[in-house]
Amino acid sequence: MKNKNIKAYLLLWATQSLSALGSGMTGYALVLWLYLNSGSALKTALLSVCSYAPYVIMSIFAGALSDRWDKKKTMLLCDLFAAASTFAVLILIKTGSLQPWHLYIINAVNGLMNTVQQPASEVAATLLVPQEYYQKTSGLRSFSQSLNSILTPVIATALFSFAGIDFVIAVDLATFAIAFLSLLLFIKIPDCRGKGENGFLTSVREGLKWLKNSPLIMQLILFLSCINLTASAYDAALPALVIPKSSETVLGIVNACAGAAALLGSILVTFLPPPKNRVKAILVTLFISMSTENFFLALGKSPIIWCIGSVLGWVVIPIMNANMDVIFRSEIPADMQGRVFACRNTMQFFTIPLGLLLGGFMTDKVFEPFMAQQPEFLCKLFGTGMGSGAAVLFFVLGIVGVLTCLAFSISLRKYKR
Repeated sequence: MKNKNIKAYLLLWATQSLSALGSGMTGYALVLWLYLNSGSALKTALLSVCSYAPYVIMSIFAGALSDRWDKKKTMLLCDLFAAASTFAVLILIKTGSLQPWHLYIINAVNGLMNTVQQPASEVAATLLVPQEYYQKTSGLRSFSQSLNSILTPVIATALFSFAGIDFVIAVDLATFAIAFLSLLLFIKIPDCRGKGENGFLTSVREGLKWLKNSPLIMQLILFLSCINLTASAYDAALPALVIPKSSETVLGIVNACAGAAALLGSILVTFLPPPKNRVKAILVTLFISMSTENFFLALGKSPIIWCIGSVLGWVVIPIMNANMDVIFRSEIPADMQGRVFACRNTMQFFTIPLGLLLGGFMTDKVFEPFMAQQPEFLCKLFGTGMGSGAAVLFFVLGIVGVLTCLAFSISLRKYKR
């Protein structure tokens, strides 16, 4: 039975990863389209804000629903709605009526679907994978995510430049069809639905209560929440740093280098033996990431330096993710994971839309106007012209990220998991 489930999981992982590549290409192409048409980091960041806002707000309730619903049907239905919204973008493009506010609404719909699908897919992975394979399958997920990070900017930029955004979306819909039919026809996910005896709101409270009684999991969630604030501000500011100082092609190269580094890290974690202390591994890897990439981006004057920074920042992230994943899946009972993961999503990811808004606002309204005044000593560090304000923001993010890691290392060092 274990071998059968592993084969089903591998098929699910492969096809969903392919679909994620298609979705990522569409998202990347839409970011390029909006930034090139608006020149605003804040307007571009709002795309991601609209995706994350419903995810953060509704996750705490979606987990309780996910625990009650059939996981396979939930995933299929959410995928179908997401594909329909992507098809709507294609229609708007073909009719020449695509506007930024269309994208904001469509991203919000996709975010809502992901809110329900994500806890269902997390539990599906737990049901299909024996515990001794948790670290290896986490490495596989990091591998596919990293490979997609490499391929997404390269393929999306090429298709966007030579065939247009409508062709990128057509490729996305084709990858969706492959994943949808594979899940529908060839993958059986064991039933692990709660009986719903205690009522919906009670189920939500049970997830929160479980977290309250697990101080390690709660502190890790808060730690990642603070890190996500910094990381999402990074996402908002990166196009505003690279495109004005170089080009959208270089932005794709920098993102591809980050993906290549994460790919290397995911390969390493698949073969590495389990660490003696997973909590310490999480702390060390995040400190390395926060103390390198932001400063290389802030102070670097060439794409080579930016790429080196991206590699240093991302090569350790799969190691962190794998250790976090093992702790969560080992500590949380399978029949509670939908509720607990959903509560985690709300608490851990609510800082992402805040960080995106903050990063876009600080770039457009604070640091770019400040650097336009060309204070001499700062120009020597961060350069002049458009993009220099984003460089200042990256320097600030580096300091905040390092301080965050140092602060949580004090409270988490007592845990020996």
